[in-house]
Amino acid sequence: MATAMHVGDVAELLDGERVHFNLASAPLAEYAIARQEARLSSKGAVVGYTGQHTGRSPKDKFIIKDRVTGDKVAWGDVNRPMDPAAFDALYDKVMEHLGGRELFVQDLYCGADPRYRLPIRVVNELAWHNLFVRQLFIRPQADELRRHKPEFTVISAPDFVADPRRDGTNSGAFVLLNFSRRVVLIGGTAYAGEMKKSIFSVMNFLLPPRDVFPMHCSANVGSDGVTALFFGLSGTGKTTLSADPSRRLIGDDEHGWSPEGIFNFEGGCYAKCIKLSQENEPQIWNAIRFGCVLENVVLDADNRPDFNDGSLTENTRAAYPVDFIENCVIPGIGGHPKNLVFLTADAFGVLPPISRLTPEQAMYHFLSGYTAKVAGTETGVTEPQATFSTCFGSPFMPLPPGTYAEMLGQRLRQHDAQCWLVNTGWQGGKYGVGKRMSLRYTRAMVNAAIEGELQKAEFEVEPTFGFTIPKSCPQVPPKTLNPRNAWTDKTAFDQQAADLCERFRKNFEKFNVAAEIKAAGPAPLRS
Repeated sequence: MATAMHVGDVAELLDGERVHFNLASAPLAEYAIARQEARLSSKGAVVGYTGQHTGRSPKDKFIIKDRVTGDKVAWGDVNRPMDPAAFDALYDKVMEHLGGRELFVQDLYCGADPRYRLPIRVVNELAWHNLFVRQLFIRPQADELRRHKPEFTVISAPDFVADPRRDGTNSGAFVLLNFSRRVVLIGGTAYAGEMKKSIFSVMNFLLPPRDVFPMHCSANVGSDGVTALFFGLSGTGKTTLSADPSRRLIGDDEHGWSPEGIFNFEGGCYAKCIKLSQENEPQIWNAIRFGCVLENVVLDADNRPDFNDGSLTENTRAAYPVDFIENCVIPGIGGHPKNLVFLTADAFGVLPPISRLTPEQAMYHFLSGYTAKVAGTETGVTEPQATFSTCFGSPFMPLPPGTYAEMLGQRLRQHDAQCWLVNTGWQGGKYGVGKRMSLRYTRAMVNAAIEGELQKAEFEVEPTFGFTIPKSCPQVPPKTLNPRNAWTDKTAFDQQAADLCERFRKNFEKFNVAAEIKAAGPAPLRS
């Protein structure tokens, strides 16, 4: 990518006897256990615990506002600005904190396609964090490692806690992206996912000017060699539906769509494992072995993981190399996709199980990024709540949302790709009244769509949202396909559907996009 830039005092910091470069999995695991940072589970996986922060801290993330970012970033509640002087002062404090400590360094790549990959260096004060990034990013071959020159450096110091009044942070935790100094500075949090997602944010800033569309999605490829993409927020089924034994996995979370095709940003997977079972998700189950990092998973007296125990957090995770999945694609590169699947778990029970979208509708729903939280998922949530996350990943999108939506629309038209909206949520009533969509039926609909069978069906227009929906689908009862038919009380359906339409309309008011995209929304928006 771009020529590497000076990254301050990092080189001086790493010129010490207690700095370990590019250790393999076994010695990193040994260090983590010997230093009492982590435990070894009966399955062979290293288990790390993150303390107070068991997930990302979006309010603690800042982008340094300067000549590089000032007129490019979509500043606001998601992309919060920080002054360069405040960054420099905090950076110096972290350097002082890390000086003389035992540190672990990995030189890695983000991006499977050599034409677009970003060489990165990750500096950790925790060995299990260094094992985590080694498994999550792409590991250079020996000859590549000799030529490796980092263009972005991630420095993670979880033991350094900021003082908000002194340092200008929101709390003791901070995730700071500095595109001029090419540094990500993380402190006050041991949640390992911050390192992964900060580099994803970096790619989302750097790649669009190079005509690469960065996407928060999973990707797989069929026996015909044709790629399919799966977009969706947490809990919508993105990992489950893309992990299909009959198809080969390119990657489970982050990809780029270049003029040449699809490529995985990562070299590993970061799977949720709450309530994980061998029966339901055998691929993930089998990947949890030596070399895997478990995060916040409770172990019993015999060091056996209890995947049903969410006492520390529901956000328990497993990080492992993608080649721990038997049918993965190495390197993680695929052709241009012919089908894109947007996944939503509609807890209001009114969206169709599957809808065929026009390019304008695809851009509308990509910008909306809708799903719904259900009762019990968060404190105070007693009724379904609509959640909108732009581009199915707004916390990681530094540029204006329209930038990414335009790239989506261009590629759909250029490659004659079809986009589908799939509801993995409720039917026949909202959460608590209706039933969750059958996974067997959802798989059948998704498979029919990406294998081309569904295009042969007869379609009709669902009037409330303006979706085109199939009248039939192999292995799916026809009455399942129209959501209104599943409700006993049709008036209640109409009222609930109108309510969700209004939520879409209000959310979309913030977007300054072309009239044809606005007109692709639900009926009240078109009237």
